[in-house]
Amino acid sequence: MNEVLSVSNVKKYFHVKKSFRDSFHLHSDPQYVKAVDDVSFKINKGEVLVIAGESGSGKSTLARLVLRAIEPDSGSIFFEGYDISRKRGKELKHFRTKIQMVQQDPYTSIDPRWKVMDIVSEPLVIHKIYSSRQELENEVIKALENVRLEPAPEISRKYPHMLSGGQRQRVALARALVINPKIIVADEPVSMLDISVRAEILQLMKTLRDRLQISYIYITHDLSTARYIGDNIAIMYAGKIVETGPINKVLLNPLHPYTQALIDAVSEPDPNNLQRDKTIRLKVGASKTEVGCRFCQSCPYSMEICSQDPILEQKETYHLVSCFLYPKLAPH
Repeated sequence: MNEVLSVSNVKKYFHVKKSFRDSFHLHSDPQYVKAVDDVSFKINKGEVLVIAGESGSGKSTLARLVLRAIEPDSGSIFFEGYDISRKRGKELKHFRTKIQMVQQDPYTSIDPRWKVMDIVSEPLVIHKIYSSRQELENEVIKALENVRLEPAPEISRKYPHMLSGGQRQRVALARALVINPKIIVADEPVSMLDISVRAEILQLMKTLRDRLQISYIYITHDLSTARYIGDNIAIMYAGKIVETGPINKVLLNPLHPYTQALIDAVSEPDPNNLQRDKTIRLKVGASKTEVGCRFCQSCPYSMEICSQDPILEQKETYHLVSCFLYPKLAPH
């Protein structure tokens, strides 16, 4: 498979502003939130990479870095062999025709004052990828049909308030598809939808991936939907990727305690699970360490070596950071 995107050692720190009280301490060191800290991954053509983790782990910040919505502090982002982290002006605008985003909330990501025709055609207008009004409308109708919004001519004349939540998210997906991108960043695309609609949207995304050979970066905290759509998975915690590999192997045989903690948090329709002991019980009130494994302060199995400098290990196809505990914690 051809490599489409390569992210290498990307960092993004946000400066924490001092409070009025702290401003009197002239010699205090500046503090930073390490939203994304030395993250690397690759995506091939037609592949779905799931980025999973709890809220605040850095998933959405990483997505904004890939989209070049914000600038990385260091590291490189290569798209089809070109370092897009250094592109500016027209080159950056051209790159954005190759990567699009589907946001979480279909009720706020779409302008309620516009008709569906205007919403979906907006990327074509911005990038001037049309020669006539008729061609513009034809491309919009084609995009709506691709996401199974039919009859497309009738849907194109409606306003967002006339559509259901699932239909709105299909409009958002059509807007991303209309300029034929090679990567779609989907940030929690089904979390705001009814359970009955989620499977339809995920199946549609898989069908479009297979037919159009689109790659996805699928951001989620829900591992149940992640396994349905993903090929590979990267587990993020406190700005770092703690485990990555083929999604079935990672979820069926996790090698990092934080991955196991996420799996334990998945709801299952089995009353016996209420009495089942969790494999990982987090330490209450533990803080994140800046050296070694970020999870070691919360992990009940951590050892002294876990809080030392990060050490990379290769176990099968997994990529772990300073975790020496598995396989003895891995389920049998």
